Amino acid sequence: MRENPLSQALDPAEQLVQWLLHMGIDSDRASMPGQLAHAAVQLSQCSLSQVYLADEGDRGLVLAAEYRRDAGPGDIGARAAVDQQHQQLLQFALEHKRPLSIRGLQDSIYDTTFIPSGPVPWQSLLCVPVTHRHLAVKGVLICVTERSIDLQGYATTLGQLAVFALRQWSLLPEPCPPPAHSVLENVLHPVSLGLIGNSTAMDETCRLIGKVLDSTYTVLLRGETGTGKEVVARAIHAMGPRRSKAFVVQNCAAFPEGLLESELFGYRKGAFTGADRDRPGLFDTADGGTLLLDEIGDMPMSLQAKLLRVLQEGEVRPLGARVAHKVNVRIIAATHRDLPAMVAQGSFREDLYYRLAQFPIELPALRHREGDARQLARHFAGQACATQGRAPVSWSDQALDQLSSLSFPGNVRELKCLVERAVLLCDDGVILPQHLSLPLASSTQASDATLRQRLERVERGLLIDCLHKNRGNRTRTARELGVARRTLLYRLARLNIPFGEASRGSAE
Repeated sequence: MRENPLSQALDPAEQLVQWLLHMGIDSDRASMPGQLAHAAVQLSQCSLSQVYLADEGDRGLVLAAEYRRDAGPGDIGARAAVDQQHQQLLQFALEHKRPLSIRGLQDSIYDTTFIPSGPVPWQSLLCVPVTHRHLAVKGVLICVTERSIDLQGYATTLGQLAVFALRQWSLLPEPCPPPAHSVLENVLHPVSLGLIGNSTAMDETCRLIGKVLDSTYTVLLRGETGTGKEVVARAIHAMGPRRSKAFVVQNCAAFPEGLLESELFGYRKGAFTGADRDRPGLFDTADGGTLLLDEIGDMPMSLQAKLLRVLQEGEVRPLGARVAHKVNVRIIAATHRDLPAMVAQGSFREDLYYRLAQFPIELPALRHREGDARQLARHFAGQACATQGRAPVSWSDQALDQLSSLSFPGNVRELKCLVERAVLLCDDGVILPQHLSLPLASSTQASDATLRQRLERVERGLLIDCLHKNRGNRTRTARELGVARRTLLYRLARLNIPFGEASRGSAE
């Protein structure tokens, strides 16, 4: 960014007016975040300023600009996507829509390691949320200084300037899109996808996701319940060329066959009793965008044939209609079931499977993501604290060790619920093992468990989860697991799983 001509000799009011004029007349879209960061440094007399932006549908923040008093604009590079586990302070400001001034950062409960270090330790910080009903984006403005001072007095001025800057930014024309390789570099970071984790399994998953973003391929997301299939589907949509169009979700197991057909394809007036008007289906609603068909393995066979026609011909025929019409929808399917096994059993169409599995992505179970459980736990705890409007909590090593020892059959969803409950139970700012309410007797027993005991815990969790998904029906559970029913009954008795009364009348 070229040097701003504003004089340092002007008083604060004159500086503010000059900056407003400069942003309104002499700025382009690309430079606007940098101009805001520069203005914040000058007006607050701080040494460093950062501007974070987030689209309304995004789950994370992006570092859009950084300015140092002694060095000018900063090189952001790989720091553009901020790790969400370090966003407690930023998320707190956004959630509560009020500025936060901290004096004495060394003793603060907030994690500020995402701010680059200076020649001497930072002493004071001002975090200003940037939100307004007329803004298409929201963000956070950060100012830090090595002086121990109260920066609260700058909050109103900087907040108003930031709203003005982002308003102007939204009105300016879009710059030319960057080369595909630079987009890909940002996308491959798990945080950019709304995912948390640095494990090898997650890196591989993100690599596959990056390959399919700009393609027209149908994507099949496979993984256990709670692994984040909908999160990944939303990321593929939000970062692809259809981002400006609708993203529609339909759970294929949530409706009986007749209702699911009318939901997907729509109907015409008079198609059936009660059809007193034309109603568009979800394919029409998602036209130009993306339709996520969750639990695709539960779709009835009769509808599978109609879905195949949509994939092959790109057209739908509403109930009661005489002719079909074209739709332009990207299909993403998701399932926890073994579709190849269902094809072999004749419960899922082979031709549909190969159309859906044009680009399959396997989402790893949490137990296969080494080290990610700790990172996710910290992230969810920070989210829960921000939602509840309370100070962030820390974790004891014993509590984290207990989490790391669990198999989590419900995966990330189960971990999230466990952490949110622990935050509610935690009164002293530190999450301890007793706040987790785990069935384990002690962390010592968990760490001293034999390999056989650990494997049995994993198997037990898997069996219970699968039985829950099949509402206690042991025949369907055995079929899904690919074992004989008598083998399943033996394993249930062997592991002392009393599931016979969980679903009376459907256990067979």
